[in-house]
Amino acid sequence: MIYLDNAATSNPKPACVVDAVCKAMMHFGNSGRAVHGQAMDASREVFTAREKLAELFNCPRPQNVVFTSNSTEALNIAIFGLIKPGDHVISTDLEHNSVLRPLYALEEQGVSVDFLKADTQGCINYDDFSRSLKENTKAIICTHASNLTGNLLDIERIGKFAYEHNLLFIVDASQTAGAFPIDMERMHISVLCFTGHKALMGPQGTGGMCIAEDVDIRPLKCGGTGVQTYLKHQPEELPTRLEAGTLNAHGIAGLVAALGYIEDVGVEKIHAFEMQLMHKFYQGVKEIAGIKVYGDFSGDRAPIVTLNYLNVPSGELADELADEYEIATRAGAHCAPRMHQALGTVEQGAVRFSFGYGNDEKDVDLALEALRSICR
Repeated sequence: MIYLDNAATSNPKPACVVDAVCKAMMHFGNSGRAVHGQAMDASREVFTAREKLAELFNCPRPQNVVFTSNSTEALNIAIFGLIKPGDHVISTDLEHNSVLRPLYALEEQGVSVDFLKADTQGCINYDDFSRSLKENTKAIICTHASNLTGNLLDIERIGKFAYEHNLLFIVDASQTAGAFPIDMERMHISVLCFTGHKALMGPQGTGGMCIAEDVDIRPLKCGGTGVQTYLKHQPEELPTRLEAGTLNAHGIAGLVAALGYIEDVGVEKIHAFEMQLMHKFYQGVKEIAGIKVYGDFSGDRAPIVTLNYLNVPSGELADELADEYEIATRAGAHCAPRMHQALGTVEQGAVRFSFGYGNDEKDVDLALEALRSICR
């Protein structure tokens, strides 16, 4: 199988990730719940992960790294924990349902939301941020890169705007964390939400948020923390305040190994390699008669190429690629309804090819040949 669905989850994982998870499952106790050797081994590994993530994203301190099961949970904690009835939020048409559905739920509770419109290439007009600003605007909540088109938002530019207008800036880095340089301080990011199993190359079931200083998030969940047992409310200190229940220390151990792998290779090298594969595929596929490619390829972007062939349903094309050519892609709506509306692909959906560090140029060549054969 040629795996070109890395925007859903990276595959294969580095061997060191698999080894770390297996070792943790054999030896770890419960992090933060005891002081015997196995529990302390788990606690040390969890703190190592906080340190590495804080360094990678320039988060103020390791304690401000909070673990969740994925970026969806992180975004829910951040959005519901910072936005209240009467607030106004600015977001975009590029968003995944992990941002959209919490915002829609808050609209029902009295929060107002403006979604910056995307054009037929999936691009926004940055001047719309100023036009959408209101007296009660509380936050900008947006993705770093569209999971459908791969279009990149200039989060440094958006962050500067948020800082100048005293707004919270919540970023969904699901498609970029690990493969793009992200600096929370320079980009004025209040909360960076990430998942561990995509570009960070870690196990599924890992993710989290990095929180700037003086950002007070209300807990979404309350429960056991292993400390301050006799308090009737959740402890105030990070990360405990937002980490009720047992952490996925086995998965976090794999994430530590993945972070070490990324450190050794280098974020810039990973990004350059994935972009090389993506551009090679794009240059080839756009020449195939009947293929329509979506998105803006004029600048930096996530390594994603999304397309359709004539009026063929996207699911049929993806099934043909999988069944006859053993090429894994993702078809359908991709949990990005507003972007499909902007692209005009609500009925047909689209087929997404997404490249990762585990791919090579042979994968690209075979995928192109498969599409040429199908379209012939």
